[in-house]
Amino acid sequence: MDFQKNDLKEYGFFGFVTVSHLKDNDCNDIPEEKGVYIVVKEDSDPVSFLEKSIGGHFKGKDPTVSKAKLNSKWVKGAYVLYVGQTGAGKSEATLSSRIDQLIKFGKGRNIGHWGGRYIWQLENAKNLVVAWKCLSMDDPKREKTKLITEFRNIYGKRPFANLRE
Repeated sequence: MDFQKNDLKEYGFFGFVTVSHLKDNDCNDIPEEKGVYIVVKEDSDPVSFLEKSIGGHFKGKDPTVSKAKLNSKWVKGAYVLYVGQTGAGKSEATLSSRIDQLIKFGKGRNIGHWGGRYIWQLENAKNLVVAWKCLSMDDPKREKTKLITEFRNIYGKRPFANLRE
């Protein structure tokens, strides 16, 4: 897989809706199923980071990191910025509920979606795009790990906002 839009669609990802659309529509278009999801940067604009994150302060923690840290994590030329999962193990979370948490965190709410927090320090984060893949029978955690491993094999490191795996 080359982690570009057409390849991801062939792999089973759907949606490809902007963060601004999801903020306006409360994630009503997303399935109530377990699966994996990605955040991508579709435009070719140069990357620019905010001094302060717009993300929520979950448990009082400021999600802001230095621009130097963000620059060191940036994966030049990568389309995919983050890979997330939902519904693994005993978790009852669905794609809809987990992506909703991601979006609410990006609105500055104190929501438990600390993973992927670097995306909320990108200027124009509202233009980022979210896509998902339903996994009715497969383990989302295993799928997420597989995707991150494949990404690392191509780019030499994890997606920008994936801090573990």
